[in-house]
Amino acid sequence: MRTLAGKVIAVTGAASGIGRALSLGLARRGATVAMADRDAAGLAETAALMGNYPHSARAFDVTDHGALAGFVNGAAADFGGLDGIINNAGLSVVAPFADCPREDFNRVMAVNFDAVVEGTRLALPHLRARGSGWIVNISSVFGMMGYPTQSAYNASKFAVRGFTEALYLELAETDPDIVVIRVHPGGVKTNVARNAKVIAHMPGTQNALDSAAEFEKAAITSPEEAAETILAGMEQGRHRILVGRDARAIDTITRLFPESYFRRIGHFLGGGGR
Repeated sequence: MRTLAGKVIAVTGAASGIGRALSLGLARRGATVAMADRDAAGLAETAALMGNYPHSARAFDVTDHGALAGFVNGAAADFGGLDGIINNAGLSVVAPFADCPREDFNRVMAVNFDAVVEGTRLALPHLRARGSGWIVNISSVFGMMGYPTQSAYNASKFAVRGFTEALYLELAETDPDIVVIRVHPGGVKTNVARNAKVIAHMPGTQNALDSAAEFEKAAITSPEEAAETILAGMEQGRHRILVGRDARAIDTITRLFPESYFRRIGHFLGGGGR
Protein backbone atom coordinates (compact mmCIF):
# COMPACT_ATOMS: atom_id res chain seq x y z
CA MET A 1 0.00 0.00 0.00
CA ARG A 2 1.19 3.49 -0.87
CA THR A 3 0.28 6.33 1.43
CA LEU A 4 -1.08 9.65 0.23
CA ALA A 5 -0.35 11.31 3.57
CA GLY A 6 2.21 14.07 3.22
CA LYS A 7 2.08 14.00 -0.59
CA VAL A 8 1.46 16.94 -2.92
CA ILE A 9 -1.15 16.16 -5.56
CA ALA A 10 -2.43 18.43 -8.36
CA VAL A 11 -6.06 18.02 -9.46
CA THR A 12 -7.67 19.63 -12.50
CA GLY A 13 -11.44 20.03 -12.82
CA ALA A 14 -11.69 20.55 -9.05
CA ALA A 15 -14.68 22.93 -9.04
CA SER A 16 -17.31 20.19 -8.84
CA GLY A 17 -18.12 16.52 -9.24
CA ILE A 18 -15.35 13.95 -9.11
CA GLY A 19 -12.63 16.63 -9.00
CA ARG A 20 -14.09 18.24 -5.90
CA ALA A 21 -14.60 14.87 -4.22
CA LEU A 22 -11.03 13.83 -5.08
CA SER A 23 -9.64 17.05 -3.61
CA LEU A 24 -11.55 16.59 -0.37
CA GLY A 25 -10.69 12.88 -0.18
CA LEU A 26 -6.99 13.59 -0.71
CA ALA A 27 -7.02 16.25 1.99
CA ARG A 28 -8.67 13.90 4.47
CA ARG A 29 -5.91 11.38 3.73
CA GLY A 30 -3.30 13.95 4.68
CA ALA A 31 -2.27 15.15 1.22
CA THR A 32 -1.66 18.73 0.18
CA VAL A 33 -3.87 19.51 -2.82
CA ALA A 34 -3.25 21.99 -5.64
CA MET A 35 -6.60 22.54 -7.36
CA ALA A 36 -7.45 24.01 -10.75
CA ASP A 37 -10.60 24.72 -12.76
CA ARG A 38 -11.86 27.34 -15.21
CA ASP A 39 -15.00 27.77 -13.04
CA ALA A 40 -13.69 30.31 -10.53
CA ALA A 41 -16.88 30.37 -8.45
CA GLY A 42 -17.07 26.58 -8.19
CA LEU A 43 -13.37 26.38 -7.37
CA ALA A 44 -13.85 28.93 -4.59
CA GLU A 45 -16.62 26.73 -3.17
CA THR A 46 -14.30 23.72 -3.20
CA ALA A 47 -11.58 25.79 -1.51
CA ALA A 48 -14.06 26.82 1.19
CA LEU A 49 -14.95 23.17 1.78
CA MET A 50 -11.24 22.38 2.18
CA GLY A 51 -11.19 24.59 5.26
CA ASN A 52 -7.84 24.39 7.02
CA TYR A 53 -6.52 21.49 4.97
CA PRO A 54 -3.39 22.62 3.09
CA HIS A 55 -4.29 23.52 -0.48
CA SER A 56 -4.03 26.04 -3.28
CA ALA A 57 -6.49 26.99 -6.00
CA ARG A 58 -5.94 28.53 -9.44
CA ALA A 59 -8.71 29.39 -11.89
CA PHE A 60 -7.77 29.00 -15.58
CA ASP A 61 -8.62 27.02 -18.69
CA VAL A 62 -6.52 23.87 -19.08
CA THR A 63 -6.25 24.52 -22.81
CA ASP A 64 -4.02 27.50 -21.90
CA HIS A 65 -0.80 25.51 -21.66
CA GLY A 66 1.11 28.47 -20.26
CA ALA A 67 -1.34 28.74 -17.39
CA LEU A 68 -1.24 24.96 -16.94
CA ALA A 69 2.55 25.12 -16.68
CA GLY A 70 2.25 27.89 -14.11
CA PHE A 71 -0.16 25.75 -12.11
CA VAL A 72 1.94 22.55 -12.11
CA ASN A 73 5.30 24.23 -11.60
CA GLY A 74 3.78 26.66 -9.12
CA ALA A 75 2.40 23.80 -7.01
CA ALA A 76 5.85 22.20 -6.90
CA ALA A 77 7.44 25.53 -5.95
CA ASP A 78 4.81 26.42 -3.34
CA PHE A 79 4.82 23.05 -1.59
CA GLY A 80 8.41 21.89 -2.06
CA GLY A 81 7.76 19.36 -4.80
CA LEU A 82 5.02 17.43 -6.57
CA ASP A 83 4.06 13.78 -6.01
CA GLY A 84 1.20 13.36 -8.43
CA ILE A 85 -1.28 14.78 -10.87
CA ILE A 86 -4.89 13.80 -11.52
CA ASN A 87 -5.87 15.00 -15.00
CA ASN A 88 -9.62 15.15 -14.45
CA ALA A 89 -10.93 18.23 -16.32
CA GLY A 90 -13.36 17.32 -19.08
CA LEU A 91 -16.36 18.34 -21.16
CA SER A 92 -18.69 16.98 -23.80
CA VAL A 93 -20.78 18.10 -26.75
CA VAL A 94 -23.85 16.31 -28.08
CA ALA A 95 -24.04 15.97 -31.86
CA PRO A 96 -23.79 13.37 -34.60
CA PHE A 97 -20.36 13.78 -36.19
CA ALA A 98 -21.84 15.19 -39.42
CA ASP A 99 -23.47 18.00 -37.40
CA CYS A 100 -20.55 18.74 -35.06
CA PRO A 101 -18.66 21.92 -36.00
CA ARG A 102 -14.90 21.54 -36.21
CA GLU A 103 -14.32 24.07 -33.43
CA ASP A 104 -16.56 22.16 -31.02
CA PHE A 105 -14.93 18.82 -31.83
CA ASN A 106 -11.48 20.36 -31.41
CA ARG A 107 -12.47 22.01 -28.13
CA VAL A 108 -13.42 18.64 -26.65
CA MET A 109 -10.12 17.14 -27.81
CA ALA A 110 -8.17 20.11 -26.42
CA VAL A 111 -9.71 19.83 -22.95
CA ASN A 112 -10.11 16.07 -22.63
CA PHE A 113 -6.93 14.89 -24.34
CA ASP A 114 -4.40 17.62 -25.16
CA ALA A 115 -4.53 19.01 -21.60
CA VAL A 116 -4.06 15.50 -20.20
CA VAL A 117 -0.93 15.05 -22.32
CA GLU A 118 0.41 18.48 -21.38
CA GLY A 119 -0.36 18.02 -17.68
CA THR A 120 1.47 14.71 -17.76
CA ARG A 121 4.41 16.25 -19.63
CA LEU A 122 4.70 19.03 -17.04
CA ALA A 123 4.32 16.79 -13.99
CA LEU A 124 6.69 14.00 -15.03
CA PRO A 125 9.98 15.81 -14.32
CA HIS A 126 8.78 16.67 -10.83
CA LEU A 127 7.78 13.06 -10.13
CA ARG A 128 11.14 11.84 -11.43
CA ALA A 129 12.84 14.26 -9.07
CA ARG A 130 10.90 12.67 -6.21
CA GLY A 131 11.67 9.17 -7.48
CA SER A 132 8.03 8.09 -7.22
CA GLY A 133 4.49 9.36 -7.58
CA TRP A 134 1.23 9.08 -9.48
CA ILE A 135 -0.07 10.07 -12.90
CA VAL A 136 -3.84 9.54 -12.95
CA ASN A 137 -5.68 10.18 -16.22
CA ILE A 138 -9.47 10.12 -16.27
CA SER A 139 -10.87 8.32 -19.32
CA SER A 140 -14.45 6.98 -19.31
CA VAL A 141 -16.55 3.98 -20.21
CA PHE A 142 -16.82 5.96 -23.46
CA GLY A 143 -13.13 5.19 -23.79
CA MET A 144 -14.14 1.52 -24.11
CA MET A 145 -17.26 1.80 -26.29
CA GLY A 146 -18.68 4.02 -29.00
CA TYR A 147 -21.88 5.97 -28.50
CA PRO A 148 -23.94 7.95 -31.04
CA THR A 149 -23.73 11.77 -30.74
CA GLN A 150 -20.51 11.40 -28.72
CA SER A 151 -17.84 11.07 -31.43
CA ALA A 152 -15.72 13.90 -30.01
CA TYR A 153 -15.99 12.63 -26.44
CA ASN A 154 -15.35 9.05 -27.59
CA ALA A 155 -12.29 10.13 -29.56
CA SER A 156 -10.85 12.06 -26.62
CA LYS A 157 -11.43 9.32 -24.06
CA PHE A 158 -10.12 6.52 -26.31
CA ALA A 159 -7.06 8.73 -26.86
CA VAL A 160 -6.57 9.16 -23.11
CA ARG A 161 -6.78 5.39 -22.74
CA GLY A 162 -4.18 4.68 -25.45
CA PHE A 163 -1.81 7.41 -24.27
CA THR A 164 -1.98 6.24 -20.67
CA GLU A 165 -1.48 2.58 -21.56
CA ALA A 166 1.65 3.44 -23.57
CA LEU A 167 2.98 5.65 -20.78
CA TYR A 168 2.36 2.89 -18.25
CA LEU A 169 4.44 0.44 -20.28
CA GLU A 170 7.24 2.96 -20.76
CA LEU A 171 7.51 4.07 -17.15
CA ALA A 172 7.29 0.48 -15.90
CA GLU A 173 10.74 0.11 -17.49
CA THR A 174 12.28 3.49 -16.76
CA ASP A 175 10.51 4.72 -13.59
CA PRO A 176 8.77 1.76 -11.95
CA ASP A 177 7.91 3.72 -8.80
CA ILE A 178 5.77 6.19 -10.74
CA VAL A 179 2.28 4.69 -10.83
CA VAL A 180 0.41 5.39 -14.07
CA ILE A 181 -3.35 4.92 -13.80
CA ARG A 182 -6.18 5.13 -16.30
CA VAL A 183 -9.65 5.52 -14.83
CA HIS A 184 -12.90 4.51 -16.55
CA PRO A 185 -15.87 5.94 -14.65
CA GLY A 186 -19.32 4.70 -15.52
CA GLY A 187 -22.36 6.84 -14.81
CA VAL A 188 -21.43 9.31 -12.09
CA LYS A 189 -23.88 11.92 -10.80
CA THR A 190 -22.03 15.03 -11.98
CA ASN A 191 -22.89 18.05 -14.13
CA VAL A 192 -21.05 16.82 -17.23
CA ALA A 193 -24.18 15.65 -19.07
CA ARG A 194 -26.35 18.57 -17.97
CA ASN A 195 -23.64 21.09 -18.90
CA ALA A 196 -22.82 19.47 -22.25
CA LYS A 197 -23.23 21.71 -25.29
CA VAL A 198 -26.16 20.26 -27.23
CA ILE A 199 -25.79 20.85 -30.96
CA ALA A 200 -28.04 18.16 -32.42
CA HIS A 201 -29.57 14.77 -31.62
CA MET A 202 -29.94 11.67 -33.67
CA PRO A 203 -33.22 11.83 -35.63
CA GLY A 204 -36.16 10.79 -33.50
CA THR A 205 -34.34 10.88 -30.17
CA GLN A 206 -34.79 12.90 -27.00
CA ASN A 207 -34.45 16.64 -26.64
CA ALA A 208 -31.66 18.13 -24.54
CA LEU A 209 -33.56 18.10 -21.25
CA ASP A 210 -34.66 14.51 -21.69
CA SER A 211 -31.08 13.43 -22.50
CA ALA A 212 -29.78 14.93 -19.28
CA ALA A 213 -32.64 13.34 -17.36
CA GLU A 214 -31.91 9.94 -18.91
CA PHE A 215 -28.27 10.26 -17.90
CA GLU A 216 -29.25 11.16 -14.34
CA LYS A 217 -31.40 8.04 -14.13
CA ALA A 218 -28.59 5.86 -15.49
CA ALA A 219 -25.88 7.39 -13.27
CA ILE A 220 -25.60 5.09 -10.29
CA THR A 221 -22.41 6.30 -8.61
CA SER A 222 -21.94 9.44 -6.53
CA PRO A 223 -18.85 11.63 -6.98
CA GLU A 224 -17.78 10.70 -3.46
CA GLU A 225 -18.01 6.98 -4.24
CA ALA A 226 -16.09 7.51 -7.46
CA ALA A 227 -13.36 9.45 -5.68
CA GLU A 228 -12.98 6.79 -3.01
CA THR A 229 -12.59 4.11 -5.67
CA ILE A 230 -9.91 6.17 -7.43
CA LEU A 231 -8.02 7.05 -4.26
CA ALA A 232 -8.06 3.43 -3.09
CA GLY A 233 -6.65 2.46 -6.48
CA MET A 234 -3.87 5.02 -6.07
CA GLU A 235 -2.99 3.59 -2.68
CA GLN A 236 -2.98 0.08 -4.13
CA GLY A 237 -0.81 1.10 -7.06
CA ARG A 238 -3.28 -0.17 -9.66
CA HIS A 239 -2.97 0.72 -13.34
CA ARG A 240 -6.60 0.37 -14.40
CA ILE A 241 -9.60 1.48 -12.35
CA LEU A 242 -13.24 0.85 -13.25
CA VAL A 243 -15.65 3.08 -11.33
CA GLY A 244 -19.10 1.64 -10.68
CA ARG A 245 -20.73 -1.67 -11.39
CA ASP A 246 -21.98 -0.30 -14.73
CA ALA A 247 -18.37 0.29 -15.79
CA ARG A 248 -17.48 -3.26 -14.83
CA ALA A 249 -20.46 -4.59 -16.80
CA ILE A 250 -19.61 -2.50 -19.86
CA ASP A 251 -16.00 -3.63 -19.68
CA THR A 252 -17.09 -7.26 -19.72
CA ILE A 253 -19.69 -6.86 -22.48
CA THR A 254 -17.43 -4.89 -24.84
CA ARG A 255 -14.71 -7.52 -24.52
CA LEU A 256 -17.06 -10.48 -24.98
CA PHE A 257 -19.13 -8.93 -27.78
CA PRO A 258 -16.86 -6.46 -29.62
CA GLU A 259 -19.20 -6.13 -32.62
CA SER A 260 -22.62 -6.30 -30.99
CA TYR A 261 -22.12 -4.74 -27.56
CA PHE A 262 -24.31 -1.72 -28.29
CA ARG A 263 -27.40 -3.88 -28.82
CA ARG A 264 -26.83 -5.29 -25.36
CA ILE A 265 -26.13 -2.11 -23.43
CA GLY A 266 -27.69 0.66 -25.55
CA HIS A 267 -31.10 0.52 -23.85
CA PHE A 268 -29.48 0.82 -20.42
CA LEU A 269 -27.60 3.94 -21.55
CA GLY A 270 -30.67 5.52 -23.13
CA GLY A 271 -29.57 4.91 -26.71
CA GLY A 272 -31.72 2.01 -27.82
CA GLY A 273 -30.44 -1.02 -29.70
CA ARG A 274 -28.11 -1.08 -32.72
